[in-house]
Amino acid sequence: MLSFFSKQRIRGGVHAEEHKAATAALTIVTSFPLPKKLYIPLQQHVGKPAEPLIRVGDKVLKGQLLAYSQGMISAPVHAPSSGIVIDVNDYPAPHPSALPIRMIVLETDGKDEWIEAQAVADPFLLTPEDISLRVGAAGIVGLGGATFPTAVKLNMGRENHIDTLIINGSECEPYLSCDDRLMQERAGQIIDGVRLMLHGMDTENAVVAIEDNKPQAFLSMQAAALPYPLIKVIQIPTRYPMGWDRQLIRYVTGKEVPVGCRSSEIGVTIHNVGTAYAVHNALRHGQPLVSRVITVSGGAVARPMNVEVPLGTLISELFSFCQVDSELTARIIMGGPMMGDALPQTGLPTVKATSGVLALTQNELKSDQEQPCIRCASCVSVCPAGLRPLDMANNIRINQLDVAVDLGLKDCISCGCCSYICPSNIPLVQYFKYASGEVAARQQAQHKSEQTKRLIDARNARMERIAQQQREEELARIAAKAERERLKAEQEMAV
Repeated sequence: MLSFFSKQRIRGGVHAEEHKAATAALTIVTSFPLPKKLYIPLQQHVGKPAEPLIRVGDKVLKGQLLAYSQGMISAPVHAPSSGIVIDVNDYPAPHPSALPIRMIVLETDGKDEWIEAQAVADPFLLTPEDISLRVGAAGIVGLGGATFPTAVKLNMGRENHIDTLIINGSECEPYLSCDDRLMQERAGQIIDGVRLMLHGMDTENAVVAIEDNKPQAFLSMQAAALPYPLIKVIQIPTRYPMGWDRQLIRYVTGKEVPVGCRSSEIGVTIHNVGTAYAVHNALRHGQPLVSRVITVSGGAVARPMNVEVPLGTLISELFSFCQVDSELTARIIMGGPMMGDALPQTGLPTVKATSGVLALTQNELKSDQEQPCIRCASCVSVCPAGLRPLDMANNIRINQLDVAVDLGLKDCISCGCCSYICPSNIPLVQYFKYASGEVAARQQAQHKSEQTKRLIDARNARMERIAQQQREEELARIAAKAERERLKAEQEMAV
């Protein structure tokens, strides 16, 4: 039984300036010109990268499988348009490092011709297992930013007998409004996707949670869900980071996800509204995930908008279409300004996780002039995970990473609330991101060292066994020779 709690159930968080008005009132633009080339990374999801199925020179159709998933935690990649594969090589990744990752480069032919659709007349006649298989084959991952393969979550939900599916429509990051517009314009398809996901998890109850700063989206989704009493559409307070899964679960259900556990283990699972829409397209129309709606906004953007683009489109082409002033652009961010990644250049592709691309001016950026801490404890009061950010940062400064881990470093979600609220402009979240990476690197090095030691120990044990076997064989040979000589001597004496 669901129970809805008051704002006192919200732990931490901030009321960040929204900056959504520039795009939230505009219809999704679907007339984006088809790029001449698409750069399609093989790693657009949590888990193992996809493995190429095609070769350079192959002609492909839109929606055709380009790379298949590897293992359980992975997702396939499909052609965002029709054309010719001209390269499979390393190109800069859409990441702050811009380090090269493997990509398929597709030269489009301008026809945008779909492969023959594998649609089903009535998806509800499929078994829940078949639903998951088709969702997995469509390459659908969490479009809220986590990019966890959706089929895996459907299977986990079914295996754990979940009783509540929460559809995350909070979109609490400033500037971003792609989910808002999707709910306003395509509510019926989203609700249909929710019903199909419920069928795929073999459960009945769903709650669509929408922040109360999106009244039109709430009304559209409420109307679309009206014929389905088991799907409830509710409003939740506008407060960042309401979209964090544990925060949302706590507010909607009153349940707390234990540390180290998944939400499915307490009977709840969460999917994004964009993911539900992608499930609808996959099962109703046989269309894999090859495009998505992206918010392009910021002070340097002359034409801010929500625009649907094929995956693999370069940010430079998006910025050209939206008339971004490069001279005014002080920072490029993929995602939202709180948890997004600052990119070094625009020659990077959009991927399944790209909910927004921002071109921010210097006036929109917080001052980077760091001041001494005034011990105000604001960072503690806004931390949604209930951590002590300043204490963790102080230990990270002196390289006491083990102490930072004991203080809860691994529970930090890098939401940026502490940095946002800090009056001294201390870049707390940067310390935590650095420390998390360093801890992971040390653990990998330790794991490698332990694995090397195990291999050396195993080799030494094997060599000792071989040596022991050789000694035993030598002793056996000596004994056999002695026995032969004894028998020979006895025979000679008998003669």
